[in-house]
Amino acid sequence: MIPSTEPNEPNVIPFNKNFTCDYGVVETISPLIRRVVANNPGPFTFTGTGTFIIGHGTVAVIDPGPDCDEHLDALKAALQGETVSHIFVTHHHLDHSPLSRALKAYSGAKIYSLPGDMTDSDGGAVRLEAGDDIHFSPDVEIADGTIAKGPGWTLETLHTPGHTSGHLCFALHEENALFCGDHVMAWSTSIVSPPDGHMGAYLASLERILGREFATLYPTHGPAIDKPALFIQGTINHRRAREEQVVALLQDGPSTIRAMVAKLYADVEKRLHPAAAHMLLAHMIHLTERGVTTASGCANIEAEWRLKADDQVACAA
Repeated sequence: MIPSTEPNEPNVIPFNKNFTCDYGVVETISPLIRRVVANNPGPFTFTGTGTFIIGHGTVAVIDPGPDCDEHLDALKAALQGETVSHIFVTHHHLDHSPLSRALKAYSGAKIYSLPGDMTDSDGGAVRLEAGDDIHFSPDVEIADGTIAKGPGWTLETLHTPGHTSGHLCFALHEENALFCGDHVMAWSTSIVSPPDGHMGAYLASLERILGREFATLYPTHGPAIDKPALFIQGTINHRRAREEQVVALLQDGPSTIRAMVAKLYADVEKRLHPAAAHMLLAHMIHLTERGVTTASGCANIEAEWRLKADDQVACAA
């Protein structure tokens, strides 16, 4: 993920960056949920990776986090006297999955997730994420609807592609809460970068989560979202508005993604424009799949894009 590449529009997405933590200290945040935050703050992780412990006695762990001895020691201390029955990973990025192997060795628990699609972001050199964990391989591949249970807790797997093709969220039935990884975050928009990221899938996943009417969302980074419907609908509206802006801009004729970024993100720091270009590429691919736009040659950042209707007019002429 990246710091928001979108103008901060609080009436649309009510961003919340009010979050503090004590690294390595276990924090009780609900009757069934504890969190330990890793000391890996940065542009992709905000204040760091939050590892969640679900239940008491026999517990599940969600997103063990980066390969960090200090964080492993903190988790061992938090889990002292307890049995880990499941290690869940939302997706295969380096800030989420690597420590799962050491935690497995310590606890004996199996790792539950989907294998990652290890591909470079289209357009090349800009690193938009913390990076892929190329060694990640779950012991158990889980699917949408998979249920795991422990004493007093039930976790349901939701496949939520968009940020990555294999991104998973986990619903805690007893508290009507969702551990949403990087799919939705309170502090920033989530990056959707082709080819592994897909805007159409992302919007469909957001609609699905919205329909579940969860009471609370717990992203892996940053604060909880206590008004999910407002936040998710705002995110959907924002993404749709971005596509409307693209269509309006292309009314004036063909354009490249970089040229469109310069106009649509004029108020955003230029250092974030390369990341915004990847986000806009996801939108362009989605618009093309819907028959709204088309690209000259390969559908990538270097292509020239136009409205599909313009091609039809040219053919008629």
